[in-house]
Amino acid sequence: MPRRGSSRTRWIASVGAALTTAALLAGASAAGAAPAPAPSPAPHPATSTAVPVSGPVPGLAGVSGAAETHEVEYFGGPEGHPRHRHVPAHAPDRIARHQTSTPGAAVGATVTAVQETGPVTGRLDLVVMGDGYTAAQQADFRADAQATIDAVFAVEPYASYRGLFNIWLVDADSAESGVSGDPTADVVRDTALSSYFFCDGMERLLCVDESKVTAHAGRAPASDIVFVIANSAKYGGAGYSFSRPPAGASYRGIATMSSDHAQSYLIGAHELGHSIGELADEYQYAGYGAYPYKSSASTNISTAADLGTSKWYRWVGEQDPTGSPIGTYEGGDYYETGVYRPTDTSLMRTLASTDFNHVGREAMIKGFYTHADALTSTVPTGRRVGPTQPLTVRLAPVTGLAGLHLTWYVDGRQVTWATGDLSVTPAELGATRSGQRVTATVTDTTAAVRDPAVRAASSNSLTWRLL
Repeated sequence: MPRRGSSRTRWIASVGAALTTAALLAGASAAGAAPAPAPSPAPHPATSTAVPVSGPVPGLAGVSGAAETHEVEYFGGPEGHPRHRHVPAHAPDRIARHQTSTPGAAVGATVTAVQETGPVTGRLDLVVMGDGYTAAQQADFRADAQATIDAVFAVEPYASYRGLFNIWLVDADSAESGVSGDPTADVVRDTALSSYFFCDGMERLLCVDESKVTAHAGRAPASDIVFVIANSAKYGGAGYSFSRPPAGASYRGIATMSSDHAQSYLIGAHELGHSIGELADEYQYAGYGAYPYKSSASTNISTAADLGTSKWYRWVGEQDPTGSPIGTYEGGDYYETGVYRPTDTSLMRTLASTDFNHVGREAMIKGFYTHADALTSTVPTGRRVGPTQPLTVRLAPVTGLAGLHLTWYVDGRQVTWATGDLSVTPAELGATRSGQRVTATVTDTTAAVRDPAVRAASSNSLTWRLL
């Protein structure tokens, strides 16, 4: 009988724990600006940790809290070459001096449930907040947030598994409308989260004050991932992932994006690919050369060129939603040779693609079920039940690719007639003696999963003992 063997820890693991993730999705770089140079080789995801960098960082002079920085990844456009930057955790002094809001200002923030499909202990909790929206503009924020959420959850497998998420809106009232750096670097505005363009000198890089984000996210019942939507028509965005939550936070990732760009939702979609699916980036940097590691912890990167020994051998030859057959395509995880990805392109390679490949979808589904449960109940499993007490369970409202199969067991023996029933009593199942165990188990039969280990991860059980 399938069942989860140990208690599930409620947090989101970052991709390889090494790289902070983000995406600036579309729009050009600053007019006339030369592209940023390729960064030095990234630490290998399997062996490094994304912790704040201590000590001064070049280019961050005059930044409040300059000793605390994080690495971010961004795209200058849908086909632009991605870059990595260290950015400050707090706003630069020139912006901080102009701000009247403090982290404590979040105490009275209004929290609205966009969707609440189950208990926070059994769901992924996405918190969405706006910056640069005044109190009079909160209706605009809610409309922009809903549009972004709907766009992200139109991408598979988010579309099919939206029911495994709780989604919360947190109002963040700003003293001024708009954000700093819009339209030019000298513009400074007083906003709740201190969002600003020209972060680390990059016009399209949109950073935030992490302490203010943390304070507002703390108003929601739970937060695993945070989206920050800046009230701006200027294209931009950024994102952060953390191997450990920042001080006072429970979230593992932040994605920022401007409100008025048709493809800004892809920032969130890409960020979640890292933080939930633990997917690596599938692009490479010119000049990086051969892959220097024996293996990668990420599902979508392999050091095996042979189709039969690649991590995704079960999918080889399958036509992919991204437009190419599943195979081994050289280049990925920032390196040019000796490392392979499953498809020619995907959302994890370029933001010109709006789809995950089959391998990425399967990894995302595993991530959903690592951090959320399809089966929940309001009947506690920690205390014994009587033979006539109704045992009522709830299945997450997943659709599309997903296919939930509910079964009941007494002392490990399946009661076939009860398959699919959402409410039964122990006596109806034939359990009447003290100490007998009644178990409900759900398994996702989705065809989007081929790895038996992922199939096992899609199963969870609830067990009650009789008085």
